[in-house]
Amino acid sequence: MAKLINQLFIALALCVMCASCSSPRKILYFQDIEEVKAIKIPAEYEPKIMKDDKLQIIVSGPDKTVVTPYNLTLNSGTNGSNSVIPYLVDSDGNIDMPGIGRIHVEGMRRVELVDYITKTLKVQGLVKEPVVSVSFLNYRITVLGEVRSPGTYTMPSERTTILQAIGMAGDLALTGNHKKVMIIRDENGVQTHTTVDLTSAEVLNSPYFYMHQNDVIYVPQTTTRIAQGTSGIGLVSAFLSLITTTIALLSIFK
Repeated sequence: MAKLINQLFIALALCVMCASCSSPRKILYFQDIEEVKAIKIPAEYEPKIMKDDKLQIIVSGPDKTVVTPYNLTLNSGTNGSNSVIPYLVDSDGNIDMPGIGRIHVEGMRRVELVDYITKTLKVQGLVKEPVVSVSFLNYRITVLGEVRSPGTYTMPSERTTILQAIGMAGDLALTGNHKKVMIIRDENGVQTHTTVDLTSAEVLNSPYFYMHQNDVIYVPQTTTRIAQGTSGIGLVSAFLSLITTTIALLSIFK
């Protein structure tokens, strides 16, 4: 009887090991990366300005008095410190700048708006040697679903990839489906969505590899992962039950 019990325990241990190591490659990123020799970074990764965006626009030049009207500020305290007021893109896609007037910025990239304002100031002779900077103040991405820390995150750079965004959310949970990560994006006022496969290096060439402001990443739960986990547990339970039954029968008929 002791020999039979030992054999059952050995079989149980082997089955548990097999269940826990059934398919590790299914959770790896870029499984076919060795087949891709080089990836060309798409030129269209820069996000475009959208309605309701908040833009920080700062104009500087040799004469600080001349550039003051272009920099919207608010006196924020008794110590005389000022805070910059953002330009809000209205429902028609416009902003209003002092001295320049209404600018239709929707669809522009940040560098395009910088060039436009700089050239306008030079042509009109409003500012000598102007230096213009434009930045997004609401460049946020929401990550939901099977990640460790779902939520909305402010991106540190416009050149933010889906991997960086997921990394800020603590990476995918074990129950996350790497093959069907959904990205929801607002394109010209229309909500679009697509799915990307993070196990394939082809995602590096996807127009959704670089994030846009207000993108939503949703990681669904994988039924395969759940099945693997529950099957392992079920296997252990079945063998424990088998051992218990065998011991009981042997004790009866010994």
